[in-house]
Parts: sequence; C-alpha cells; structure tokens
Amino acid sequence: MKDLKRDIYKSLLEWKRNHSGKVLEVEGARQVGKTYIISKFAKENYKNFIYINMAQTTGKDFLRCLDAAEQWNPGETRIEKPIHKALELFDKNFADIEGTIVFIDEIQESSRVFSLIRQFAREFQAHFIVTGSYLGKVTEKEYFLPAGDLDTMTLNTLSFEEFLDAAEKREVYDRLDLYGKSKPEEYEEVKSFYKIYCQIGGYPSVVKKYFETGSIQEAQKEIRGIIHIFVQESERYFDDILQMNLLEQLLPAIAQLMLIEKKGSSDLVKELSKIVFHEDTNRITKTSINRAVAWFYRSHIIGYCGKVNEGNILSVTPNCRFYFCDVGAALYFLNIAGALPSDIEGIINKNFVYLYLKKQAESMVIAGNTPMFASYKNGELDFFVNSRTDFMNYAVEVKAGKNQGKTAVQMLRDGKVSYIYYLKGDTYGGCAGKTVTIPIYLMGRVTFDREADE
Repeated sequence: MKDLKRDIYKSLLEWKRNHSGKVLEVEGARQVGKTYIISKFAKENYKNFIYINMAQTTGKDFLRCLDAAEQWNPGETRIEKPIHKALELFDKNFADIEGTIVFIDEIQESSRVFSLIRQFAREFQAHFIVTGSYLGKVTEKEYFLPAGDLDTMTLNTLSFEEFLDAAEKREVYDRLDLYGKSKPEEYEEVKSFYKIYCQIGGYPSVVKKYFETGSIQEAQKEIRGIIHIFVQESERYFDDILQMNLLEQLLPAIAQLMLIEKKGSSDLVKELSKIVFHEDTNRITKTSINRAVAWFYRSHIIGYCGKVNEGNILSVTPNCRFYFCDVGAALYFLNIAGALPSDIEGIINKNFVYLYLKKQAESMVIAGNTPMFASYKNGELDFFVNSRTDFMNYAVEVKAGKNQGKTAVQMLRDGKVSYIYYLKGDTYGGCAGKTVTIPIYLMGRVTFDREADE
C-alpha cells in the first residue's frame, strides 16, 4: 500500500515557514510514526538532513564527537563553538544554515544532549527537531528543562480522517452533509469504515496490517504486539519489581473502571487500588499507582476527562474519568476486562468522540484542559462543551437508536445548555430546533459553532 499520509506534515511545513528559532519537540506514544514522518519532512524540505538516535549507535557516535570537541588542554586554543564542531565531526555535510535540519531521536536517553536544547535554539541558524516518547525522565535533576526554547507538537495515532485517507475515501467523508443531504450510500460507505476503525484504531502498523491483509483479526494481533513492546520498554524506567508488575495490571484495570464508574470519580487512584488489590491500600501503594498512571498519561496512552458539576462551567472537578488515546487499544483492554459487547460498543463510541474533543481542548477551541462530562440533578451528560467561538454551552450525547438523554433535555429546558448534539451511528443527521443529530463518524467535522456547523 502507499505511504500513510499524516496531517501533522502540514503543521511541520508551517513550523519551517514561520520558524521561531526554537527547537521543535514532537511528542507522541510509541509506534505512532514520529521517526518516519519527521524524516520524510526533513528529507523533502531541507538541503542537509542530520539524523541522530540517542538510543542507537549514532547517539554514541555523537557523544564521542562532543567529547572530542569539548576536550581542551592548557596551552591549546579553546574551541569557541564546541557543539558546532561536534556536529561537523559527526557529519561532514553539516553547515549551520537554515537549509540544515538536525533531528535528534530518543533524546530522553541522554541528559547531556537534552540539556543542550537551549543552545540548539539560541546559538544555531540550523533547525532542530527532537523526540522522546518517555520524557518523564527529565524530572531527574541532571535534566535541564528548556521550556522557553521549545515549540511543541503531538503526533497521535491515525485519526479517522487519516484512516479514510489510507482507504482513499477521504473525499467522500469531506463532502458529506452533516444533516443528511448527501447520498445515503455515501453515508453507509463511510459508516462501514468507521466500524472497522473502531475495531483496530489508528496505530500505523495496525492500519497497514489491515490494508495488507484485509483482516481485522490480524490487525488486532498487531495491537497486542505494540502493547507488549510498550510495557517492556516502560519497565526499564522503573527500578522496583512491584512497580513493573503494576504496569501490566493497571491498563486492564483502567478499562474496568471505565465500565463501572458511570458518574466518574474524584479519586481515580483510590478506585484503581480497589480493582488491582481488591482492598484499601496504604500510602505507598497509592503512590505507586499514581506514578504508573502519570507514566501512561505522559506516554500518551491514556487521557483524562473532567466533570462539570451541576452544569456550571465555573465548577469543574478535574481528572474524574479515563479514556484511551486510541480506540483500538481501548477495545483491546476492554476485552481483557471481560466487558459485554453492548457495553464495549458504547464505550468505544464515547472514546472516539472524546479524542476529537481532546484535540479541540488542546487547541483552545473549547474550554477546559481536557474534555468534560457533566452531572446535573442526579443525572449525567456524556460530554459538556463550552465553545470558545460562540461562547455557548453544548450538551453532547453519544446514543444508539432513538434514545434521548434525559439529562441533556433537562439541561436544555433549564437553560444550562443552548443546544443538544446527538451523535449516533444509525443516522444521516438532522436538526429540530435546539436539537441537532449528527452521524458519529462525522465528529471530526463538528466545530461547536452553530453558524459554521449549519
């Protein structure tokens, strides 16, 4: 199959075009294709491309070049720009010009190189990009955090739109009307791909495996391999054997918590402790769980959802619910947890919507550091959206069939929200006053700006 197109490529081009002088840090989980897409971008848009992987031989070679450039004996002339010299020793094609890009992969493997980021930003004309899947190590003292010298982007697993691109169906998706005015067969075609996407998710190797074999089962095997590699590689960052064992137990426990915590929890660590250890635990155990959860979050495996209390956007309890950062991974762990197919379908659909709301929150299109659900009069709303475009509140319900959310209707009646958006799989869409129904697979087209959405 053809190379997978990634939307981040356009963002990389914009970063080059409007270069701020800062180093670009590209974040993202393992196996999402960071090395591939950055290398492709660098080769296609720069005269000179220097690649250094701190977890491989090139990293060791670069450290030796740094040693040689920084070596100085009394009586000798000190090298004025030792890092420039090190790069020249490493690659004879290095030239400190804007036509040169240096890509340092797995930079978290060297505190010494990570601590050079400020100098990369301030002393070079050349452009620098760094990646590090597990930058939790930078909290250690030997790592200098150059916050003011970094631009940041995140590469996620393939979105549904990128998945459709691989299937050569994105144009069909882009022209579908949100409210049912397109051809029924086109809705059905996109819906059929949505069902596949919900079963395999968007890890690049998983998507490739599906299109190579046409088998959902083979693609799901690939997911198991990715999870296994992630856990194995994570373990080497933890010294305690109990902490290592906890990593394997915790992800299925998070899936189980998604099943049993209908209204969220203000103490997710406590709830996870009950699942993993089946009893209240001491402070040390809770600290261990907290650290492991933070690890999964920083590694872009899981995400948080906050709660809007009683429909009041000014009363928010953060981090009350978990979601996974890939629907294929979510399905994998829900199956391990023993969830019923009907429960799995509902959670996967909500997880799909969550991922789009997460992007909008990160872009400050909607309020909140994370997506949010809401409680209201003993009821619960799937998602509560405060638009930063039209400054209205939206109730978002992920429903099947003709079901309507009682809480959403009550919140609309009481003026807590201005509109209700129902996201469903078995609809072509439609509007009825303040109530809007949209095919769930078109969630990526929803802007929460009524004028634009219409």
